Amino acid sequence: MKKLQDILYRVHLKEVSGLTNLTVKDIQIDSRKVSYGSVFGAIRGVQADGHQFIDKAIAAGATVIVCDEMPEDLVENVTYLLVNNTSEAIAFMAHQFYDEPSLKVKLVGVTGTNGKTTIATVLFKLFRQLGYKCGLISTVQNQINEEVIPATHTTPDAVSLNALMKRMADEDCSYVFMECSSHAIHQHRITGLQFVGGIFSNITHDHLDYHKTFDEYIRVKKSFFDHLASSAFAISNKDDKRGEVMLQNTNAKKYFYSLKQVADFKGKILDNALTGLQMTVNDKEVHFRLIGEFNAYNLLAVYGAAVCLGEEKDKVLTALSLLSGAEGRFDYIISKQLIIGIVDYAHTPDALENVLATIKKLRKGHEQIITVVGCGGDRDKTKRPVMAQVACDLSDKVIFTSDNPRTEDASQILKDMEEGLNSAAKRKYVSIVDRREAIKTAVSVAGPEDIILVAGKGHEKYQDIRGIKYPFDDKAVLQEMFVLLEK
Repeated sequence: MKKLQDILYRVHLKEVSGLTNLTVKDIQIDSRKVSYGSVFGAIRGVQADGHQFIDKAIAAGATVIVCDEMPEDLVENVTYLLVNNTSEAIAFMAHQFYDEPSLKVKLVGVTGTNGKTTIATVLFKLFRQLGYKCGLISTVQNQINEEVIPATHTTPDAVSLNALMKRMADEDCSYVFMECSSHAIHQHRITGLQFVGGIFSNITHDHLDYHKTFDEYIRVKKSFFDHLASSAFAISNKDDKRGEVMLQNTNAKKYFYSLKQVADFKGKILDNALTGLQMTVNDKEVHFRLIGEFNAYNLLAVYGAAVCLGEEKDKVLTALSLLSGAEGRFDYIISKQLIIGIVDYAHTPDALENVLATIKKLRKGHEQIITVVGCGGDRDKTKRPVMAQVACDLSDKVIFTSDNPRTEDASQILKDMEEGLNSAAKRKYVSIVDRREAIKTAVSVAGPEDIILVAGKGHEKYQDIRGIKYPFDDKAVLQEMFVLLEK
């Protein structure tokens, strides 16, 4: 419970109708969760406009309405706050309502197209290994020390996020490591939070269904660093084309990591195998359990952040050498027939290319690479033929299949993938809509030491088809098919 006037710090009020000295019970952005004493934020979302639910929220007991367009008829004994942007205002209010939780922990944000989950997860595991109480907010899961809390979004909405961070602060977490998606930045879900550091992984073709242009996608990612305080640190991938641009206008202390150029945190791959990475990091030789060049970058980002947070370098490298990555990120199993199965979340052309390029480097001879891949429905359609071509270019056999078709027809998505394939690619693929059958087929055509990549869904335990989430786990299905092969 808080006084309304006490949670309005930093909120830009254009107009106030009603009292601000009343007590409010909670903040809600879903009218179905409103009860007596709630603040209701009328947020304009992609699917719906919260302003349409103001009457319903008041009927359910909301005593405060935050909106960027005043209703024509104002209800007596209800306070209306007119603001420029409801999402921004609610984020500031939530931070105050939950006692400014980001000031009670050291909050580090990770943004970029690929690698966010691995960097945030490995940082969490590293600092737990170093003896700290920590929180994790990621695509795969949220975690408070050993307690796992399922994740529904890469970054929760502002109210849920601040409530979660308050729990982390109350549990005496010293550090919180958080993925910051472009959607979350643009929709003000992280507005008002105070970060002690930010990490940029890379930026490639993704989310253009939402951001419309690549320049806008870059601008949104960059805005995260533009708002960091001068006391914070900002770490960027110098080998990415936009790595230096990302930090151009930040007030934070700038650091760079690289495999190819002079940088604050410099790495070199000595050996890249299924047993892990042998690297030098700032001239110290270390073996890591993570696999692939893309993970070499992720490890450098983690190492850099730990050093910026004041940890002793050798101690960090020793602890890092013992850690595994995030679930569904280059997650591999080997059958009794010695077929290697790899499950990876790669769902962008660049991520798929990185994973397949890594697999090509790992194979010793003429083992086949068999790729099972699809594209999500209701998402950027322009990447479908690009991903299909990448899969065919870097694989010996390819099976196009459904991913999360959502409200689209899965067969049409596969047709979109097939369009524009060159003649060589057309000789390599088959399309099987049913994902289980596609994985089963890949296993049936594989021989000893062949490598099967099942890409796109990674850690997800469902398939989203026409609004229903059906249980589906790529790794479990792959294991099941390996067992059937033994019989």
